[in-house]
Amino acid sequence: MPTVRVALVDDQQLVRAGFRMVIDSQPDLEVVGEASDGLAALRLVETTPCDVVLMDVRMPGVDGIEATRRITSAPRPEGTEPPRVVVLTTFDLDEYVVAAIGAGASGFLLKDAPPEEMLAAVRTVHAGDAVIAASSTRRLLQHVGPLLRQGAATAAAPRELPADLTPREREVLECMAHGLTNSEIAARFVVSEATVKTHVGRVLAKTGSRDRVQAVVLAYTAGMVHPGDVLRDAR
Repeated sequence: MPTVRVALVDDQQLVRAGFRMVIDSQPDLEVVGEASDGLAALRLVETTPCDVVLMDVRMPGVDGIEATRRITSAPRPEGTEPPRVVVLTTFDLDEYVVAAIGAGASGFLLKDAPPEEMLAAVRTVHAGDAVIAASSTRRLLQHVGPLLRQGAATAAAPRELPADLTPREREVLECMAHGLTNSEIAARFVVSEATVKTHVGRVLAKTGSRDRVQAVVLAYTAGMVHPGDVLRDAR
C-alpha cells in the first residue's frame, strides 16, 4: 500500500513534534512537512504533495479555517483532488468546527485524543470511508449539531435532501449522521459491508458530498436528524 503523506499545521512546535513522532512510527504513514501558521501551510501544500493535513484552528495570521478553505478550493490539475483536511479542535470551540466544515474540512480530531485515535483519523479520512472513530463522531455531533441546525434555520435557502434518495439510502444516511461505521450499519441491516459501501457511495454521489462529513452536515441542516435523536430500530 502506498504511504499516506501527512502535513502538520500547528503554531506549537512541541505539538507538531509529538504528532510527528507518533505518525512516523507507523509503516504506512509519513510526515512530509510542517507549518506553524495558515499562510505557511498554503505554501507547504503548493510545493509538497500530501494526502492529509492535520490543521490547527487558532493560529496567528491566516487561521486554520481560512487555510482549509483555500486548500480545499484551490484549482487542481485535472484528475487530482486536494488533500483532505482534519481539523484539530476541542469541545469548547464548536463554532470553529462548524466554520471549518463549511470551509471543506473532512474530519475532526480532538487535541487530547489518544495516539491510536489520531492514527485512525488520518487513515480513515484518507480512505474516505469514515470521518473518525465513531465514538468521537457521536460525541462531537452532540455538540456541533445544534449549531448546524441554527445555521440552517438562518440560511436564505435551506438545504434539502435529494428527492431521488431511495428509502434504504435515507436510512443509511441517517445511520451515518448518528456516527455509525460501515460495519455497524451492515450489522444493523443484516447486509455485507460491501453493500453498505455501495449505499454510502450512492448517498455521496446523489447529495453531491465529497465525503461523509459533508453528507452528515446535510442530514443535520436539512432537518433529517436532530441532536439528541435516538436511532430508530431497523425495519
